Amino acid sequence: MKNAADVIIVGGGVIGSSIAYNLLNDGFHGKILVFEKDRTYEYASTPRSAGGFRQLYTTAINIQLSRYSLQVYKTFPQTMAVDGEPAEIDFKQRGYLFLATEQMLPRLESHLKLQHQYGVPSQLLQRHELLTIIPELNIDDLAGGLYCAEDGYLDPYSVMQGYIRCAKKLGAEYVYAEVDMILSEPDAVTGVRLTDGREFYAPIVVNCAGAWAPPLSEKLGLPLPVVPLPRQIFQFSIAEPLQKYLPLTIDPTGVYFRHEGEKVIAGYSEEREPGYDFTWKRSYFVEELWPVLAGRIPNFAQARIERGWTGLYDFNTKDHNAILGKHPGKKGYYVAFGFSGHGMQQAPAVGKGLSELIRKGKYETIDLTPLRVERFAENDLIIEDAVV
Repeated sequence: MKNAADVIIVGGGVIGSSIAYNLLNDGFHGKILVFEKDRTYEYASTPRSAGGFRQLYTTAINIQLSRYSLQVYKTFPQTMAVDGEPAEIDFKQRGYLFLATEQMLPRLESHLKLQHQYGVPSQLLQRHELLTIIPELNIDDLAGGLYCAEDGYLDPYSVMQGYIRCAKKLGAEYVYAEVDMILSEPDAVTGVRLTDGREFYAPIVVNCAGAWAPPLSEKLGLPLPVVPLPRQIFQFSIAEPLQKYLPLTIDPTGVYFRHEGEKVIAGYSEEREPGYDFTWKRSYFVEELWPVLAGRIPNFAQARIERGWTGLYDFNTKDHNAILGKHPGKKGYYVAFGFSGHGMQQAPAVGKGLSELIRKGKYETIDLTPLRVERFAENDLIIEDAVV
């Protein structure tokens, strides 16, 4: 059949493209169709993210995902080169830093122990040591911080395009059209129907549509606790440059900031209504973020906002972590969404894991079963303490 494939992937962003690439790179010989409704990725979540990469998690599974993904990103330009052209992703390993008050330190100490169990070289910095990382930092209300020098930030759009180019090179076919619904028989998926009425068939359908994934699963009669949640990011310049480039830094208030070239970007997980809302407000930066930023680093008092944007989290309302693997409700239905802002960081490991599960029926590199669909019904949630 012309419209038949072995695997259909819904969503051609960083997660879907990583799965397509890993499947083919690991020796899968079937036909893979990737459906992406946004050809230019204008509203895709990946290129609208802050691009942070960290291993400073508080659950074993998230730490393992990041440990694996770190090794991939360190060699990404060479490994993912196409026709001799490196896949540059501008990975700046300038560190990741959680600033802490006195009350926060005991929690960070427990986080540190778990991270060390899995090989993360995180450090608990004393108050005065913070100034060796950010000399201008106002430390009056701080007691220390949790820091990992291996972490940092990268260009998420370039990561996504690297996976797309390699997946296509290996034979994945991208169809730039919107999926309206996943087709199924009583106990198995059979393919997808597009908004233009065309149908494509496959015994395996992987829902990687990010913030747009929940309605597809709901139409299938298999709702999952994920909503689209808008998140604003602002870019600004400062009159007096900092002495050193910033790690991605999380203030005790939850406001985060990092360098973007010679400029700075900042954001905060403010309370917003779920929905597909891409508006951003300069007033929010001026009234809410700027006082925190200027109070933490005096150089930020002379900030000049240059632009802003809003991207969408596929936000897991139950435990803020990814939902991965086979759905028990339909044979052949796989999910990989609900990342709640961690998708780009975890994409290499998730792609590898889903490749193994689809090809071999089991995980080998990392056991991703803690993030299974069934954990909600079993009340076996993965509670992450370090949520940004």
